[in-house]
Amino acid sequence: MELTLFLVIIGFLFVLLSATPFLLRRTIAFGVTIPEGHTDDPTIASFKKIYAATIFITGLISLIAYFTLANTSSLTEEKIILTGLAIQFGIIFLSMGLYFYFHAKTTRLKQLNEWGLHLKQVRIADLAIRTKDEMLPSFLYALPMIITIGLIAYTATQYSSMPSMIPTHWGPSGQADAFSPKTPFSVIALLLILLVMQGMMLGINAFTKKSGIKLNAAKRKTSQIQQLSFRKYTSWLLFMISVLMTVLLGFLQLTTIHEGLGSAVLMLALPLGFSLIVLITTAIYAFKVGQSGSRINVDIEDDSIAGITDVDDDKYWKAGIFYVNKDDSSIFVEKRFGVGWTINFANPIGYIILFGPLLLILAITFFL
Repeated sequence: MELTLFLVIIGFLFVLLSATPFLLRRTIAFGVTIPEGHTDDPTIASFKKIYAATIFITGLISLIAYFTLANTSSLTEEKIILTGLAIQFGIIFLSMGLYFYFHAKTTRLKQLNEWGLHLKQVRIADLAIRTKDEMLPSFLYALPMIITIGLIAYTATQYSSMPSMIPTHWGPSGQADAFSPKTPFSVIALLLILLVMQGMMLGINAFTKKSGIKLNAAKRKTSQIQQLSFRKYTSWLLFMISVLMTVLLGFLQLTTIHEGLGSAVLMLALPLGFSLIVLITTAIYAFKVGQSGSRINVDIEDDSIAGITDVDDDKYWKAGIFYVNKDDSSIFVEKRFGVGWTINFANPIGYIILFGPLLLILAITFFL
């Protein structure tokens, strides 16, 4: 079970990371703004191919070696898990190293060729575009929270009949492998963690909805459709994950209240099914939508305008990853490398939304 799970995760990881440069907007390469007219530069194309090939080949070799080692050696469950984690972190560190290397080379290439120097920088503002935004309303994210609060109330009514030792951790096999003595706090700790994560997702959706919508100055109509689609599908993906978490952790809570509710097969299948659904859905989202909706085909004739380009805001992106702009009211902004959103590190509210829940979860687990 552990081996299968790690093989799936490692395969997903190196395929997604190797594809990342091709999932981004054409006007962004390794965190650097590339003006229209230079997006097909052969040197940048070679950077992307080298990055992708290195990650993919390394990941594939690691996956084969991991599978072979696990099947030819008498590795313990602990060693299988540790080896799998080591491979995952190794692939991530390799991708980070390659990213910073090619970020520096792309920045240098842009400076040497003076890309965008003779183009007029334009920032497009469409005041009516928010009326077309189809991101999910925040009240939908509150529905899983209501279910969790209901489970907390139900747990309180069943407190006296619950076992003296409460599960606090479940292994890859779906069976509990860590316990804590029964207290009014420990019996609802899992639900409190779930409630915090649900609240975090609600906050991310709400503040992402208020974030700025950046349109391509040279391809306004196309970028508008892609941007709106990207925001809609991101919102749905986040909501789906919130619902799946509620189902998984809610079921684990019910098995704690009613011992014997879940069979061994079900306890194994549920977390595995959760992981597979999330991974597959995320992969479909990344490859079908792409960052900023860049992979969504738009069958429309755009009024391409020559001689202009988007405002170059590279100065606000530290290493092309960390966005720091105190003049931007947006709390969340689109990533420059990867698919999704990151915070504006100059806005303290972003820290509260992301790191506040993490600190709460750590506090809950500490007091168990």
